[in-house]
Amino acid sequence: MPSSDEAVQRPKVLAYYFPSWHEDTRNADWFGEGWTEWRLVAEASPRFPGHRQPRVPVHGPFDEATADHSAWQIDLASDHGVDGFLIDFYWYDDGPYLQRALDEGLLAAPNIDRIEFALMWANHDLVNIFPSTSGTRTPPMLRSGRVGRPAFDAFTEHVVGRYFTHPSYLTVDGRPWLSVYEIGNLVEGLGGVEQTRDALASLEQAALDAGFPGVHLDAVVWGMSVLPSGLGMQHPGALLDELGFRSATSYVWIHHADVHAGAFPAGDWAAVRRSAFDDYHRLGSELGIPLHPDVTVGWDSSPRTSQRTAWRRGGYPWLPVWDAGPEEFARGLAMAKAHIDRFRPVSPVVTVNAWNEWTEGSYLLPDTDHGTAFLEAIRAAFPPLR
Repeated sequence: MPSSDEAVQRPKVLAYYFPSWHEDTRNADWFGEGWTEWRLVAEASPRFPGHRQPRVPVHGPFDEATADHSAWQIDLASDHGVDGFLIDFYWYDDGPYLQRALDEGLLAAPNIDRIEFALMWANHDLVNIFPSTSGTRTPPMLRSGRVGRPAFDAFTEHVVGRYFTHPSYLTVDGRPWLSVYEIGNLVEGLGGVEQTRDALASLEQAALDAGFPGVHLDAVVWGMSVLPSGLGMQHPGALLDELGFRSATSYVWIHHADVHAGAFPAGDWAAVRRSAFDDYHRLGSELGIPLHPDVTVGWDSSPRTSQRTAWRRGGYPWLPVWDAGPEEFARGLAMAKAHIDRFRPVSPVVTVNAWNEWTEGSYLLPDTDHGTAFLEAIRAAFPPLR
């Protein structure tokens, strides 16, 4: 650890990248040929007075699974201090989903060397909210996020051989970074803590065989307080230690706040920010591994709901709308810097939600209201290194 009088190094700024802006064969089967979430963006409408919908992307809609569109995104990110993308990566019992944005887009871009990338295994259940018509009822399941050992082994072979070995893949002390979104789903799918430890050991061995010193496992810590009771661990830190995780991250501020408290339909984003950082400070003290803070642009999941249904409070995606501006985002960046100054990790990271979560109202890409203002706030807080 650095001594108290040493300057803390500039953190790496990693933006979550949601790859739902290209055609996918599964989506074609479920929703029709040519469907992407751009349709939900275009069909969004104001649901209450003052509601800022539809959001209009300056550059879109566009097909992200092309080298040209990926190239300008890489330049835009790198020019404004975003060092890398944490790609939401989907792998179910029968293989990948939404992978073309990475395989045919980002990795085919001629300037991929300007940015780093890593995978965030989004191993959550996939439910039909495209759009949701269920209100407070649970939406129908499309795919389960719990995978067994054969699918995990196929995942290991794929990601080690195809991604970890790429020269732009993010590493920490030489170890390729891999985030896992739902620890509970990982453990349940593999059959328990012992079986999960064995599966992760096989992933570690595959990385060693590929010439790396191992894997940098990162846990997304949302929901850690409500892990299945059968896991047999007294607290989340013990479970992460048992499984060999080396850091923890947060995906979005609302995972650390009571989203059913406070104003509706328009919520107080400053209150959510304060709640998130209170939780980051607690987790940073309790987990025993570095907790990297997140800065979230905002939240509006109304495009993923039926536009013909009255807007009401419910479960995801029927949540309040938090539409904050660049000034509030800059306050979050300042709190992330303060968190790093307080805990002083050896390899600091700040994550951002998100590069392109258009249907959740959290994106750095320019829209016709704010332009590049959110990106400029990152550049001011964390000037680019290259």
